[in-house]
Amino acid sequence: MDTYEFSPAEVRVLGVLVEKQALTPDAYPMTLNAIINACNQLTSREPVLQLDEPDVVAAIDALSARRLIAERQPSGSRVVKYEHRLPYEWNIEGARSATLALLMLRGAQTAAEIRARSGRLYPFSSVAEVENALQQLADKYPPLVQLMERQPGAREARWAHLLYGEAQIAATAPAAESGLAARVSSLEAEVEALKARIAELESR
Repeated sequence: MDTYEFSPAEVRVLGVLVEKQALTPDAYPMTLNAIINACNQLTSREPVLQLDEPDVVAAIDALSARRLIAERQPSGSRVVKYEHRLPYEWNIEGARSATLALLMLRGAQTAAEIRARSGRLYPFSSVAEVENALQQLADKYPPLVQLMERQPGAREARWAHLLYGEAQIAATAPAAESGLAARVSSLEAEVEALKARIAELESR
């Protein structure tokens, strides 16, 4: 099966362009500086990255070579701007484009999490609509997303994009398990501390 092989910087840049087209249409297409700032946002980004100008320029060049980004230079302006071309190259827009962007920007998520985080990116009416968009992305060739195995302790399975290649799922699952184990350990420590505090109060 053919696979995608994008770098984290390329995935972040592409996700940013899709997001900002919906959220700030007056500032779209985007300048290089605007893309850099959006890539390094501290909110709505998982993980938070610190990309510098050479990183973003290299990502833009690589995406342009794949025809996923195009340059735009408004009349009378000397500032080059950039826009994504997902509707033309991958034939996705609307719900599918928004869903993929959220996975690119925030990592693996459940359908319910995607709907809750979509905000103004796309007005999903239900979790079922999100699941339908995810399934359409999974049915493409090569698939753009994949449903991961449900992790121990999790109520629902999560979806992950496949833009890093086949290693995406394998790399994400251990991280998820590690994160869950850390949260469980933290909660257990809190419970033990509370028990000790209660015992101390009772002894008084």
